[in-house]
Amino acid sequence: MDTNVNVVLTKEGLGQLKIELEELTNVKRPEAVARLSAARELGDLSENSEYAAAKQDLSFIDGRVLELEEIIHQAKVVTSHGKSHVDVGSKVTLHIDGRKEAFTVVGEWEADPTQKKISHSSPLGKALLGKKVGEKIEVEAPAGKLLYKIVGIE
Repeated sequence: MDTNVNVVLTKEGLGQLKIELEELTNVKRPEAVARLSAARELGDLSENSEYAAAKQDLSFIDGRVLELEEIIHQAKVVTSHGKSHVDVGSKVTLHIDGRKEAFTVVGEWEADPTQKKISHSSPLGKALLGKKVGEKIEVEAPAGKLLYKIVGIE
């Protein structure tokens, strides 16, 4: 991971990453170590697919633990934001094609389109940052240009 990159997170996002790290460290890693140990006892390691799979799983967990520790260490937590303009942590209500939709602008590590959490570094997130209620923005999307009007900021 590039150590010069600022990781921006909301307080909620940081909490979720800490929960994931705790789960990996205290539950999943010990389970993976036990599975690896049990597989090692099955005999010939060169023909032991359970051993190879357990080793791969442990490697994945260890990599994710290192990644999460680095993110948490580097994180710049956004604890408050004004309601006068869009910033990380803002819940923004947009008028799109005759309907209203609300999105929360978050750091890229906590973005989840299914939960209407968009990254501040996404095309829509970048277009929204710094804008005020009433302003219109245009975003290039695969389907063409989309026009949004900001109708609320929380």
